[in-house]
Amino acid sequence: VYRPMMQLSGILLSLLGWVLSCLTTYLPQWKNLNLELNELEIWTMGLWQACVVQEEGGMQCKDFDSFLALPPELRISRILMCFSNGSGFLGLLLSGFGLDCLKIGERQQEQKKRLLLFGGMLFWISGITAIVPVSWVAHSTVQEFWDENIPDIVPRWDFGEALFVGWLAGFCLILGGSLLNCTICSTEVHPSSVHYAVAEQQDQCQHL
Repeated sequence: VYRPMMQLSGILLSLLGWVLSCLTTYLPQWKNLNLELNELEIWTMGLWQACVVQEEGGMQCKDFDSFLALPPELRISRILMCFSNGSGFLGLLLSGFGLDCLKIGERQQEQKKRLLLFGGMLFWISGITAIVPVSWVAHSTVQEFWDENIPDIVPRWDFGEALFVGWLAGFCLILGGSLLNCTICSTEVHPSSVHYAVAEQQDQCQHL
């Protein structure tokens, strides 16, 4: 009873983590900058574009002209987040075919277990590669914020909402992959085996 529930919980958590990971990749709020001289404007920076949010004019964004012109943490983060999205999607495909509730390949339990194992490992990889870039950007933001060489009058970048979404995505992917891999170690009792064991026990009693 618990094995299908754990598999369903694992696949749903992983799906949620993958959706949040894709959302984190394209959100422009990795870094926020509030200007004290003009409090009506909020600057944001993501992996693909920089935006300015104005109270009257809404949001205006501009894509980055060059990949090489980006800071190192944003360049590596873009690569890692794309890899995280790809491995998470592949993990969903493999683990989906390995679920016990799916009747396809019902007689090939060993292959279904391998699919679940590979899918769970891909979710781990996807979760780690989602946590690393957001943590790196957060670390560099903290270093720049407390840098004593920068004058106090210069505005400082702060954490954006996308970082928290990315941390949640990585946690959901790792937890979902762990639940799927835990079900591989558990044994499922099929009704046919139960009926066979009961019939064998009754036959032994009749001989006695």
